[in-house]
Amino acid sequence: MNYKKINNLLGWICAAVATIVYVMTVERTVSWWDCGEFIASAFKMQIVHQPGAPLFLMVENVFSNLAMGDVTKIAFWMNIGSAVCSGLTILFLFWTITALARKVFVGNDRHAALTPQQFFLTMASGAVGALAYAFTDTFWFSAVEAEVYAMSSLCTAVVFWAILKWETHADEPQADKWLILIAYVMGLSIGVHLLNLLVIPAIALVIYFRKTKQSTSAGILKALGIGVVVLGFILWGVIQFSIKIAAYFDLFFVNTLGFGFGWGAAVFAVLVIAGIVYGILYSLRKAKPLLNIALISTAFIILGYSSFAMIMIRAKADPTLNNSDPDNAFSFLSYLNREQYGDEPLFKGRFFDARPTGVEDGKKVYRKDGDKYVVAKRNPVYTYDKETLFPRIYSDKGGHPDYYREYLGLGPNESPTFADNLKFFFGYQIGHMYGRYFLWNFAGRQNDQQGHGSFTEGNWISGIKPIDNMLVGGQNSLPTSAKTDPSRNTYFFLPLILGLLGAFWHFGRKQRDAGVVGLLFFFTGIAIVLYLNQTPLQPRERDYAYAGSFYAFSIWIGLGVLAIADFLIKKANAKAAGYVAAAAGVLAGPVILIAQNYDDHNRSEKMLARDMAKNYLESCAPNAILFSYGDNDTYPLWYVQEVEGFRTDVRVVNLSLLSADWYMRQMMEKVNEANALPIGINPELIKDGVRDVIYYQDYNIPNHVPIKDLINVMLSDNPQNKAQLQSGEFVNLLPTKKMELPVDKQAVLANKVVPKEWESAVVDTMRWTYSLNYVSRAELSMLAILANNNWKRPVYFTITTPEENYMGLDRFLVSEGFAYRLMPVDFGLKEGDPSSVENVDQTYTNVMNKFSWGNIGQASYVDPDSYRYISMYVGTIFGQTAQQLLSAGEQEKAKKLVVNAYENMPKRAYLMSEVMSYVPLLDVMYKVGESAKANEIAKRNLDFIRENMAYYEAVSETKSNLEYRNMRFGLASIQRYKQLFDEVNQPALKKQSDELFHVYQHYFEQQGQ
Repeated sequence: MNYKKINNLLGWICAAVATIVYVMTVERTVSWWDCGEFIASAFKMQIVHQPGAPLFLMVENVFSNLAMGDVTKIAFWMNIGSAVCSGLTILFLFWTITALARKVFVGNDRHAALTPQQFFLTMASGAVGALAYAFTDTFWFSAVEAEVYAMSSLCTAVVFWAILKWETHADEPQADKWLILIAYVMGLSIGVHLLNLLVIPAIALVIYFRKTKQSTSAGILKALGIGVVVLGFILWGVIQFSIKIAAYFDLFFVNTLGFGFGWGAAVFAVLVIAGIVYGILYSLRKAKPLLNIALISTAFIILGYSSFAMIMIRAKADPTLNNSDPDNAFSFLSYLNREQYGDEPLFKGRFFDARPTGVEDGKKVYRKDGDKYVVAKRNPVYTYDKETLFPRIYSDKGGHPDYYREYLGLGPNESPTFADNLKFFFGYQIGHMYGRYFLWNFAGRQNDQQGHGSFTEGNWISGIKPIDNMLVGGQNSLPTSAKTDPSRNTYFFLPLILGLLGAFWHFGRKQRDAGVVGLLFFFTGIAIVLYLNQTPLQPRERDYAYAGSFYAFSIWIGLGVLAIADFLIKKANAKAAGYVAAAAGVLAGPVILIAQNYDDHNRSEKMLARDMAKNYLESCAPNAILFSYGDNDTYPLWYVQEVEGFRTDVRVVNLSLLSADWYMRQMMEKVNEANALPIGINPELIKDGVRDVIYYQDYNIPNHVPIKDLINVMLSDNPQNKAQLQSGEFVNLLPTKKMELPVDKQAVLANKVVPKEWESAVVDTMRWTYSLNYVSRAELSMLAILANNNWKRPVYFTITTPEENYMGLDRFLVSEGFAYRLMPVDFGLKEGDPSSVENVDQTYTNVMNKFSWGNIGQASYVDPDSYRYISMYVGTIFGQTAQQLLSAGEQEKAKKLVVNAYENMPKRAYLMSEVMSYVPLLDVMYKVGESAKANEIAKRNLDFIRENMAYYEAVSETKSNLEYRNMRFGLASIQRYKQLFDEVNQPALKKQSDELFHVYQHYFEQQGQ
């Protein structure tokens, strides 16, 4: 048989099968999270968040051309780019598995022939392992969206396959070309994601085993050490320190020699190239092959890494999306080092309850200033009263300390110990943030709700009831919503068992190769856990970071076929054993995975990320300023404006970026059809290191102060307007939180800021209490906009922007759908009350004529990032608006609105909070004569409450606060539905709600209700 030809053919068939499935299930438009930013940036060659992915952007830009000018198809074709990369990953995985399987039979002799039985098993193992990985939860998720992880997986697959090719040809002339290919792909992969570099230690072990006749423990450790050194050389030497040295060359050439910016970096680049060329020539003259291959590999790594030139080139062009503005050596260095995100302590650090005992000046931060580099500031370095080696419980942000205490069982004033540190590491970081993800892929998944430790959310399960009962409990009380949840995937441990059989068999038959795969498994799994040092309460699941580890395990899934065959050969003839082993592998791997995972990985019906972005923009009047905050607010907005050209008159402003000097400067420039923001502040007064944060100090000023005066004080360089610190430094302060803005009523009326019927409610002066204890550039910009805008441009906040970002302006914010509009009106709300004012007519018009709902009412699967919005849609957009229309006597409009809700919202319930949010909408449905539709929804929701409350009780023995949270939502829902059916004439449903209330009455009595 022609091994090479059939091996190639079957590999391409597996790749084609995977790619076809991915194309069938790929998202047709933009996805949530970073995808919107990547697609918008790839389309126009713009700068994404640190540390960038320039090669990924350039490749995706090529795929965008397949849209043939149809901007609504660009996201689809970029998603196809990920599908193609993922399909190619399966190709190289197939070849990797067959190469390892073949080695078991004939070693590295590529001319040796396999027996027909060996040949069949080799091909079967490749197909089973490759297709099993193709349909795993994590890999499939990344395969159908325009994110970096699909292309990163391809780089990993190519590199690991290439080292096996080198191993086979190592004794032949020019075999080292495979090592050079590896170096080049690694250099390229830096322009996608750094995960590929973690293959290096495994590569070092392959080289050691191939070049050493007799391996020893000391030799293995030495090889691993060299691999880690090479990894460090690329990660820090090539990626960071080369740019750092270039930056300091530039500093010398600019500040000392008087050259222009970039000259020093260019000279350094020339010196590096010249040094490598000289070294290569020297290695040839002196016949030093090891030096030669090391220098050539370094040259190819740097050549691949040169894709980052795109970042600086495009930054100098100042595109619309220009994150961090890395247009000079030092800003580029900061960009690569991810300084925007800070550092996590790895070897030594604080406990979460530690208090600072001192602060010292850290490293200098340089900025470009005129024709020189100047020191903008020094990063502070703090010392603490309680520090530890290997810090794992260190964060004092958000709710992290409370979570640490709950997870570790610590009292309010109890100090953590090193044992607690290790408990969190093994239990949470290893168990919850890696082991759980690993078992999602090879044992099963409870649901797609994000899990923070609750027994009803996001755990791994198997489908074997006794085991699942021990894990999460309540299997006998499992609600229908859980049983029919598309994201409930049960594999009965079959892929896991197959992989474990393959691993044990591999270690028994080919220990060196198994050790290499094991090292790949470790470095792309547990080593990442060690490096990331993740805090709790992550905003999203992070399983995508460990796809390389699941890739390595899938190699063993493939080899599991050989393990089964090896066992069966002792019981039956070889041919029958091979067929049975292959069939078992196919069923336990690819078949069960695609069967279970297809429904919740089919994104072909999803459109909500795009539609939500359009809804935000459609909530805004022309030429508006729209403040957003989170990734899922902002990135889809960037996509629809930059790619589809939708409502480019609206200026989107991300508040979490606005505190950066570069972003504030960019907001003072015109982009697309949107004019510059009326900030009107000299950029010199807010550049990096100057007024990064202005703190509040109460000067006991009795009256409200105009914000223009406060801005002048905060921007003043006059020492009389500053406070002097103990160090002698003068700093600006916010002297009062009592703010006011005089209102030009004529401008308000002329610009139609408020509805005509509200004109009498326009105030002469807006007065409020500032809600924060500091003023960053973000708040300074917003205050400046208020002071200078004079109501010429409408000002909005997305409805999902956290209230603390309103600066205390809550009572002047009016809902017009998916955005709150700032209006100078007073309806008697007290300061501090939540905003409940709604421009009902405008909201109704937007809902009925402008808004779209991403097909969530018809889609067979709705993902968690989408169904989290349903409570807001049902409770706020539809329910609250319908209630106000009814109160205003607009019964016909209210009826149309609730019918719209019925037609567009999902026909199943997802969360208890969503079920509770339906009550105001149902109330209106009954009152406008839509009782049949209301009954349908109410019955569904009551069934959901009854079944899920029984489930919560079944798992509540854990006494987890997270379970009590679900119980609280359930109890509140029971109470609200009981109140509803006490008021409307629906005897059957009233009976159900009364029965529910009676079952759980003891909980209400405990709460004193």
